[in-house]
Amino acid sequence: MQASLNIALVGNPNSGKSSLFNVLTGLNQKVSNFPGVTVDKKTGHANIASGLAANVIDLPGTYSLYPKSADEYVTYDVLINVNASEAPDLVIIVADASNLKRNLLFCSQIIDLKMPVIIALTMMDIARKKGVEIDLDGLERELGVPVVAINPRKNKGVAELKKIIELTAKGNYAVPARDFINNIGLAKESIEDVKKYTNSRSDYAALHVAVNSDELNFLNGGQKLAIKNALQTNQFNKTKVQAEEIMQRYARIKHIMKSTVVEADPLQKQLRSEKIDDLLLHRFWGYVILLVVMFLLFQSIFWLASYPMDWIEAGFGQLSGWLTNILPNNKVTDVFINGILAGVSGFAVFVPQIAILFGLITILEDSGYMARISFLTDRLMRQVGLNGKSVMPLISGVACAVPAIMATRTIENKKERLITILVTPLMSCSARLPIYTVMIALVVPDRRVFGILGLQGLVMMGLYLLGFFMAITIAALMKLFVRIREKSYFIMELPVYRAPRWKNVGITMLEKSKIFITDAGKVIVVISVILWFLASYGPGKRMEPIHQKYEQLIAAAPKDSPEADSLNHLYRSEKLSNSYAGILGHTIEPAIAPLGFDWKVGIALITSFAAREVFVGTMATLYSVGENPNDNNATLREKMAAAKRVDGTPVYTLATGVSLMLFYAFAMQCMSTMAIVRRETKSWKFPLIQLVYMTGLAYIFSLIAFQILK
Repeated sequence: MQASLNIALVGNPNSGKSSLFNVLTGLNQKVSNFPGVTVDKKTGHANIASGLAANVIDLPGTYSLYPKSADEYVTYDVLINVNASEAPDLVIIVADASNLKRNLLFCSQIIDLKMPVIIALTMMDIARKKGVEIDLDGLERELGVPVVAINPRKNKGVAELKKIIELTAKGNYAVPARDFINNIGLAKESIEDVKKYTNSRSDYAALHVAVNSDELNFLNGGQKLAIKNALQTNQFNKTKVQAEEIMQRYARIKHIMKSTVVEADPLQKQLRSEKIDDLLLHRFWGYVILLVVMFLLFQSIFWLASYPMDWIEAGFGQLSGWLTNILPNNKVTDVFINGILAGVSGFAVFVPQIAILFGLITILEDSGYMARISFLTDRLMRQVGLNGKSVMPLISGVACAVPAIMATRTIENKKERLITILVTPLMSCSARLPIYTVMIALVVPDRRVFGILGLQGLVMMGLYLLGFFMAITIAALMKLFVRIREKSYFIMELPVYRAPRWKNVGITMLEKSKIFITDAGKVIVVISVILWFLASYGPGKRMEPIHQKYEQLIAAAPKDSPEADSLNHLYRSEKLSNSYAGILGHTIEPAIAPLGFDWKVGIALITSFAAREVFVGTMATLYSVGENPNDNNATLREKMAAAKRVDGTPVYTLATGVSLMLFYAFAMQCMSTMAIVRRETKSWKFPLIQLVYMTGLAYIFSLIAFQILK
């Protein structure tokens, strides 16, 4: 029978913890070179040795055992709560060898919890470049726990780590008998009282219960009351105790560093990362380079994706036309071609752009540049009530608002976190990308500016920048109304620059494309089929007269003549206008007509509330149902470009296109985002505030744009 361990991976942010998790478990989990990106517990199965398996828990990064943010409390709860289902049998502390002194503080705290511990030293190559040499055997003797050097990015030292895990599981490595510092001396009476009321595994664990008893969910009301009374009797001063503890730990760490670590002359030449930072973090050139990087990002989305998008679009057009010719003319064929196939083609064409967007973002994260963006924008963020840590969720919102809002857990300040959550959906996410692409292709000429800059790419970049500047504008206004007073600090470790891991980039592109196809695709196809039904059927009192009228006219017209084709087109258009979908669209048309939208766009606005990308699938279905079967090999863009109003004018003019893009740039058209805001804020008040203010912004800006440009 195979034995199983619970192994917790802990460590400072950006120490290589998530990379080790991937190596041990084999899971294709995204690894980001940015401090604090892991905000939830992630688990995976690992085979350690013959007859020994492990459930590995990747915990959020933290600098010490005193939590300050929501994600750090996840780590804290797992380590302190001995009764937790995830309580680890073994803790692997991933420590950055190039910043050993800072990492040893956290290591010493975990060691004093009296759990089996292994220290995995990463970044040994960077430490050597800094001129730092570490005596691993000496460090192991001083700490009393096994120490192993690893490089998870290159799979080095992992086999040795697994062997130590196996030996630890067999009991070959005992928990250190002595504390790293004299914990009991910090607050003897209080620690002893806490141990009476809890099953704390060590003096240091009892000290933490004393410090954080009010916030610990695993304590019941009776325990909290008894501990509170005991601490009051003992005149326990947690601030004084914490300060004394940290001073003692650093004094011991200084002694260990002196005996086991050889450091280079502090006047040595700068590392390559520091030299690059002199340029990329420059007060002027840093911002210029940032704008260039963003410009290249959005130009690449159009340039690189244009060829595969054209192939996919043309392929679906040909497939639709071919199936129309070979399949029997009945309802099953109709729902398959104009419902399911039209819906699939509506989102499949944008998969290349989604993949390229996530691939480029992964390169920025993996190289270490994403962290510099936070550093550069901290000054701007502070002026609008945020700080540099708010930038990462905002940038992540370019991919998807749901994980971006979850990433706000790394923001310690409650006011800044709340404001970040409320403005993040204004960032243009990947779900808006299909809408932007269709409308830009329809109304923006494909020409060059200054001979080299693509106008369509510039418009796309402008839409993304518009979302960012609107987010910080709204944040500045919310700063005046959110009444939470709390000091804010922005402390951040900048990772070293590294070459992107191209395998990781490729995996991310494939995984995100798969998620888009499966998650968004399922919603789009289901809604497309429902729309086909609503667009194909209507009330009998409306549909019957239309059927009788055109049946006689078509029968009287010569077969396969232009007159018959024209009558068929009018028949299908009038049926669509009087269908259930048409009635719904015409009902809301007066409210959206001032924005330049017709009733078909109105239907798309309603259906896309399930997910923004449903807009394109909705338009594909509506234009497929409403068009002549002989036009089925035309692409969606061609059908939309040919669309006319009742007076014969084009539906999609520059004014309408800009109005529609602005509406989707600002509107809260996503139920998933509202759900995650409700979960993070524990209230429906804030998602409803978002819905109201974002819909208002969308309507006002669309109205102004259309009225000016028409």
